[in-house]
Amino acid sequence: MSNILTLDEAAELTRTSANTLRFWRHQGTGPHSFKLGRRVMYREEDVLAWVQAAYDDTGRRAPTPADA
Repeated sequence: MSNILTLDEAAELTRTSANTLRFWRHQGTGPHSFKLGRRVMYREEDVLAWVQAAYDDTGRRAPTPADA
């Protein structure tokens, strides 16, 4: 089983603020989260997979004329 992270722990892992994670959660663009009671929690493996996906997507866009 994966480690369960609090909002603050997930923020530390992604090197962002808790407010940024809250905003991303509201937008539906951040790592997968869930509620455990009233608390927002993250599985460490979901956060790491989200970071890896962001890394994999970096630099994969098609070059534009401005890039030449």
